[in-house]
Amino acid sequence: MKKSLLALALSIATFAHADEGMWQPHQLPELEQLLKDKGLEIDAKSIAQLTAFPMNAVISLGGCTASFVSDKGLVVTNHHCAYGSIQHNSTAANNLLAKGFLAEDFDEELPAAPGSKVFVTQEVTNITAQINQELTPQLKGKARFDRISELRKDQIAACETPGYRCDVYSFHGGLEYYLIKQMEIRDVRLVHAPASGVGKFGGDIDNWMWPRHTGDYAFYRAYVGKDGQPADFSAENIPFNPPSYLKVSAKPLQENDFVMVIGYPGRTNRYNTAAEVENQFTQVLPLSKAYREEAIQVIKLHSAEGSEARIKYESILASLANYAKNFEGMIHSYKTGDIQQRKDQFDKGLNLWIKSSPARQAKYAPAVRSLQQLLEEEQEYQQRDLILGYLSYGQLFTTAKRLYRLAHEQQKPDTEREMGYQERDLGRFSASMKRLSRSFDAKVEQELMLHFLQHYAKLPKDQRLKALDGYFGIGSGELDVATLRSKLEALYQVTTLSDEVERLAWMGKSVEDFKASEDPLIQYAVAMYDTDMALEIADKEHKGKLAVARPQVMEAIIAFNKANGKAVYADANSTLRVTYGSIKGYQPRDAVSYQPFTTAAGILQKQTGIDPFDAPPAQVEALKKADFGIYKDAVYNNLPVNFLSTVDTTGGNSGSPTLNGKAELVGLLFDGVIEGIIGNWDYDPATNRSIHVDSRYMLWQMEKVDGANNLLKEMTIVK
Repeated sequence: MKKSLLALALSIATFAHADEGMWQPHQLPELEQLLKDKGLEIDAKSIAQLTAFPMNAVISLGGCTASFVSDKGLVVTNHHCAYGSIQHNSTAANNLLAKGFLAEDFDEELPAAPGSKVFVTQEVTNITAQINQELTPQLKGKARFDRISELRKDQIAACETPGYRCDVYSFHGGLEYYLIKQMEIRDVRLVHAPASGVGKFGGDIDNWMWPRHTGDYAFYRAYVGKDGQPADFSAENIPFNPPSYLKVSAKPLQENDFVMVIGYPGRTNRYNTAAEVENQFTQVLPLSKAYREEAIQVIKLHSAEGSEARIKYESILASLANYAKNFEGMIHSYKTGDIQQRKDQFDKGLNLWIKSSPARQAKYAPAVRSLQQLLEEEQEYQQRDLILGYLSYGQLFTTAKRLYRLAHEQQKPDTEREMGYQERDLGRFSASMKRLSRSFDAKVEQELMLHFLQHYAKLPKDQRLKALDGYFGIGSGELDVATLRSKLEALYQVTTLSDEVERLAWMGKSVEDFKASEDPLIQYAVAMYDTDMALEIADKEHKGKLAVARPQVMEAIIAFNKANGKAVYADANSTLRVTYGSIKGYQPRDAVSYQPFTTAAGILQKQTGIDPFDAPPAQVEALKKADFGIYKDAVYNNLPVNFLSTVDTTGGNSGSPTLNGKAELVGLLFDGVIEGIIGNWDYDPATNRSIHVDSRYMLWQMEKVDGANNLLKEMTIVK
């Protein structure tokens, strides 16, 4: 698409909602006057510079966001973002999840979960022209997919240097491509986390709800070699000295104050077609919600609370429960709202706009028809593919397949290997093999496999996979559950993949070694390989066709939105974005109005002493004393805990710093409200609210309850 069209589309005059949009940093100079009017006090152009404050203080954890808050590499993020590392260091005898953790000295800090990384974005380069000049009209289907993959790998290889990782991201469905370079810090250590009675107060019951009273924060530290460059874990490493860090505010906040969030939002789908929306909310989400709830039940049934098995699955349980409730909220919003009608209306308007011009019809109509046909093809096997996806909770089976695929890929030159199996990926691959030791229990896993294999066996025969049927003995008659259970029990008793040393050893073995193995899970991987490859080839063929249709449709949508004065920003794709808004409550339904702040009074009102409302006794005692000092809010006459804002965020933004107009940290984003949960697909200014931990609550808890005075002295606190 021509640059002039993008410039027009991104003009301030096109905004539909003042606080809507997850903006790429380079777009922010266009918003300067609007941001100044709303309360930004620093230079808006500095937010567009990745190497300048405050952008270079904000980092990615590869799924969550975080930020530096000292010159010694101290990192603050959400408790739930550090949950895997807290779990990794917990045992039944020393349950850090339950009691919390504080390293009072650098030597007491604990290694984070294997594979934990801190990513500091260094450069973002638009490479759309370099990619598109290689994509001729003759390239279609899998050939096009493969060529794009080759071009991505070429760009990445030319970009990467030791200690730095590069990736190519597509924007607007493949309309644009950007090469992003990040420093990859590999030595990450757990520094402090409050007890779960603080960090997860309210648990699944309060998840996505308001009012909220959760201290969702934790601290890591980033370490590097003595030369200041990324290095593997070593006692000789030193704390990373970031180019800048955020000051933490203990100053008052109030309703309507300006706030902005810098972070790495995961994925949104606001430009998807009406047909995609209908399929997602009437088919995919209901099934996914049910499967997640079933997985939770299976895990809890076969792992006693507080047991080693339960501790190993706590992080998985938290993720399952979070998304199950997320899906429930989205389905409810879809049924009670008008998103489908508005999406139908938008598509109708877009098609009329295209048909009203012969030039537009010639340019866009074929792509619209092609996209519709491709989306219909996707739906044919979507239930089967969902079930196969949930079979991945059989982690040893998935591990065996990944190891066998690695053996095949290592036969090729590195540049020809599938992404994820190149030399640059082996560190991550190895870390995943190690993490499995703290997230796997044989009894739990075999019951999960048994459960989802029963779902699979109910599929029509023409939807099932012959190799999978043959391995597990699934025929056309009724499934013999008892026999299948016995088979699974025997498999888990015999396999050696449950041993970390054995798993790591398989990383260096040949295809012939796998074929000769008598390990039943290795045999499974060998038996499934040809089928898996056939499915992958078909998927690449489909995605290659989408890579032609989707960008053309997105170009039409951008032009149509521009013609109607609507905001244009790329869907979230895990790259660095900036959002802005103000502290504000909302009215979820008739006669109900929510204030934008909660206070410590709500903790005492909810406290039962029983999970998930089990605030630690030390905190309860301190709250009753009401010694809130400088952290006390004058308006509410109490300690502020959480607050609401209108910033536009989604998953991946968890842990993102919430900044005031001076770019001081006033909170951490950790959730959204259930009424606005459909925001991944649709923006509603009336209900779009993000939930943040108030920095004053975090500082008070650290000072008065957990005694984290060493960290308070290390941070710069603005009073």
